[in-house]
Amino acid sequence: MPDILSLGECMVEFFAEEPLAEAEQVQKAFAGDALNLLAAASRLGSSCGFLSRVGNDPFQKYLLNGWENLGIDTSHVKRVEGRNGIYFISIYGHGERDFTYYRAGSAPSTMTPADLDPDYIAQARVLHISGIAQAISESARATALAAARIANEAHVCVSFDPNLRPALWSAAEARAAAEELLPHVDIALPSGPEESEQLFGLATAEETADYLRGFGAYAVAVKLGAAGVYLSTEDGTGMVPAFTVSHVVDTTGAGDAFNGAFLHGLVENMPPLEAARLGMVMAGLKVRGRGAIASLPEKSEVEAALAAWEQKSDMLP
Repeated sequence: MPDILSLGECMVEFFAEEPLAEAEQVQKAFAGDALNLLAAASRLGSSCGFLSRVGNDPFQKYLLNGWENLGIDTSHVKRVEGRNGIYFISIYGHGERDFTYYRAGSAPSTMTPADLDPDYIAQARVLHISGIAQAISESARATALAAARIANEAHVCVSFDPNLRPALWSAAEARAAAEELLPHVDIALPSGPEESEQLFGLATAEETADYLRGFGAYAVAVKLGAAGVYLSTEDGTGMVPAFTVSHVVDTTGAGDAFNGAFLHGLVENMPPLEAARLGMVMAGLKVRGRGAIASLPEKSEVEAALAAWEQKSDMLP
């Protein structure tokens, strides 16, 4: 049975090296925050499972085979009538990106609480829920809440990344959904400062962490991009610096890579600070290549980079 489960959406990606209006060729891949996290954790050795729906369009086999090739259990991905979401992405200088989405009415957006298997969730160590899963439909939002309640009853740790997407819903709607879920959350993985300010009206990482821990989370890691991560746990608080590389190609999925490595570290019984350092290295190495999943480093590379980094005492909090 998987140690880490993630509930959410994965979409088919078409990538262009130039603005879409000018592109003559695109490359096919797949990604989605809930799936990206599993790919990172699986790369490091965690057993992982995906909770979602997949439509029976021409991309179904491609998606299922791709997820399984990453070592992700798809036994609880429900196969349904319908289509899968698609998005187009262009990469500009310094890893910046431009997205165009076609996701309304996609198969994952039709998920319902009846899709959930309580016994499967109860066997996991961590259940991760994405704020995007809450945003794509009312039934998906209800499914996320039901999954968290099942996990609570089974004493399974619940992780949550609000991952605000203004194109999907307003900040007020996102905050209401987050506050609906937060009493069931053990680990919160927000981003800041912009997201936290839009979502919760909080300007600093410290305020955000205190606010989320007030709902009962025992660990909060506020991702601050190039500034690193602000970690707040029952054992204390502090900054974990970013692991930087000389050349940034694509920042897509860097936060998801951190999330996956951080949860992997906790499942492996690392103290939260060590797990956060692992997450920083995974995210830092990931941005050297293109794609949320294709550019994830191998476990041996992450371990070697982490060991070298930790020898530099001035880099540690």
